[in-house]
Amino acid sequence: MTPQNLLDNPLTTEKCTVGCPIIDRCLGGGIPCNSITELVAESGSGKTQFCLQLTLSAQLPSSHGGLSASSLYLHTEFPFPMRRLHQLSHTFRPSNDHNPCDYVFVQSVHSVDQLLDIMPKIESFIKNSSNSRLPIRLIVIDSIAALFRSDFDNTMDDLKKRSFLFFKISGMLKAMAVGFGLAVLVTNQVVDLMEPNEGVNGLRVGNLGCLYSSGRPICPALGIAWANCVNSRLFLSRNEDFVVQENQMVNGGVGGSGSEDFVCRRTRRSLHVVFAPHLADTSCEFEITREGVFGVER
Repeated sequence: MTPQNLLDNPLTTEKCTVGCPIIDRCLGGGIPCNSITELVAESGSGKTQFCLQLTLSAQLPSSHGGLSASSLYLHTEFPFPMRRLHQLSHTFRPSNDHNPCDYVFVQSVHSVDQLLDIMPKIESFIKNSSNSRLPIRLIVIDSIAALFRSDFDNTMDDLKKRSFLFFKISGMLKAMAVGFGLAVLVTNQVVDLMEPNEGVNGLRVGNLGCLYSSGRPICPALGIAWANCVNSRLFLSRNEDFVVQENQMVNGGVGGSGSEDFVCRRTRRSLHVVFAPHLADTSCEFEITREGVFGVER
């Protein structure tokens, strides 16, 4: 294999649709298999909504951009939002002969030790599902930061141990992703950035110019060590816009005293590519509705 061979015959990687053509176009077709994709955002930006929709989209046949596959969802913080999954399933129902929620396998994880303990069981579970109707080909961890932020201090020994565990966990996930052709999506939290947006300790990792949410600069949690454990990093931003509406009648309209302007608040959400080996620095706006997460053409 030479660089010229790669240019002439680029390697193709199977991708899983997100369930929206606008977002898929931004992501070059969807979430790639054989690697780890990280989704970074502050609370309330849509990380879990994105993950839930992906577990349903994965069940779609390949002709519709899916993987014809089940999903394993590891949640680490709040109770799993089963009610919202059921709501979304009415939109992303691949066929009428089965309930899509039955093919989303859910497991709670409360510590790093528990995650490491169940990793061999996860691999066995995926292997045993290979001959089933919808084999498992998607793993979601929501979120990875919750497992580390409370169990480790900012001491040198704890930071070394934490970095070791980062690479151990990501190495096991990558091995399963490549071995079984999985798509792995991991969510991460953010922290406020109190200095100019020039990276962590002066090190730039990806497109940092997009890392603004709620009008302030932020930074992905877990630092530079974890950034080197993922193959792609996506960022969801959320900002409030104030829109002036004009010529609205007051005092009952007919016979009233005229019109006046009023200001309404609108939440604008965007998906940004921070870094990815197969994507340029692109972005798209999206909205969250009762039916799901959908891109917005501007």
